[in-house]
Amino acid sequence: MPEDYKGDVSPGECWSALAEKPDALLVDVRSTAEWTYVGLPMLNALGKVPLLVEWQSFPSMAVDPAFAEKLADQVVKAGGSRASPIFFLCRSGVRSIAGAVALTAHGFENCFNVLGGFEGPPDAEGHRGRKAGWKAEGLPWAQN
Repeated sequence: MPEDYKGDVSPGECWSALAEKPDALLVDVRSTAEWTYVGLPMLNALGKVPLLVEWQSFPSMAVDPAFAEKLADQVVKAGGSRASPIFFLCRSGVRSIAGAVALTAHGFENCFNVLGGFEGPPDAEGHRGRKAGWKAEGLPWAQN
């Protein structure tokens, strides 16, 4: 496991932890455009909602220098703590690693990356959401 965050988990493992641990949280670090047009993970069956904090903002895709501070505030407001399991999700599992590293550096102990992200890598036809990730595993999601 990497030393700069706790480790990687599958979407199914993330879902199980969210269901079993009351203080476990899911953080979606994608952009507002992605949340709006691609969809969001739905956690209402677990009595939870994902925390939405952009790692990078569209269209510039500049990294938000205040990301960790913004997220730390949301974690506390959602009933979490520095010891809570926090799972990071992006499109394919790359920005989420950066988010997990940033929050770990900010003093949070249990930050995990969700492998495959929300949509996973593109398939042979160039479509995402079929090979790996939250959608491919059949976990709840909705599109506006």
